[in-house]
Amino acid sequence: MKTIGLIGGLTWESTIEYYRIINEEVARRLGGVHSARILMHSFDFQDIDTLMLAGRWEEVGAKAAEAGLGLESLGADFLLICSNTIHKVAEAVSATVSVPLIHLADVTAEAVKKKGIGKVGLLGTIFTMEHDFYKGRLAQKHGLEVLIPEKEDRAFVNRVIDEELALGELKEASRARFLGIIDDLARRGVGGVILGCTEIPLLIKQPDTAVTLFDTTRLHSLAAVEEALKGDS
Repeated sequence: MKTIGLIGGLTWESTIEYYRIINEEVARRLGGVHSARILMHSFDFQDIDTLMLAGRWEEVGAKAAEAGLGLESLGADFLLICSNTIHKVAEAVSATVSVPLIHLADVTAEAVKKKGIGKVGLLGTIFTMEHDFYKGRLAQKHGLEVLIPEKEDRAFVNRVIDEELALGELKEASRARFLGIIDDLARRGVGGVILGCTEIPLLIKQPDTAVTLFDTTRLHSLAAVEEALKGDS
């Protein structure tokens, strides 16, 4: 079994889900009392959030790259950045380490295409929804048409992520409006919606809506298990 390196704490609420899903899947596949070999660098998210809000992305990239290099030095065979938003600096990490980085947008795109969907909605932080590092990769590398919510809805989604989900708060009123935003994207013609922030699946789950959802936390975690067990019988 390969050793998984997690760049986490982005936030710790969703990093817990990575740890849980990865270990549950390893146990399911290998049986017994097997669990995953995991190394983790967990950030104090306040430090990262402050830099992001100030637009100091080069410094975010340097910190993420340093974390990745540390995990590699301890024996990680490959890396995951446990955040959609922090994939804005994924190239800085990849350029620093010599082990592979499993890119969350690529994993998600493959799941979308496997469902035969060409037009997909995207929910996430303002950075993920409005900047080109994520939706641009989905479009240019994978040929997907990506729709995002209207401006007011984008602001709401971002606020809930920052002020509620990052703090572990799950509010029914927020869930209801998220579902309304998902329905609006469906009316605009998407075949599914990417939950493009690793905290959103804490609030919204597939049984809540008839619209096909892509849980990026789970997809990324399962891809990590697939890589970790590659070649194992």
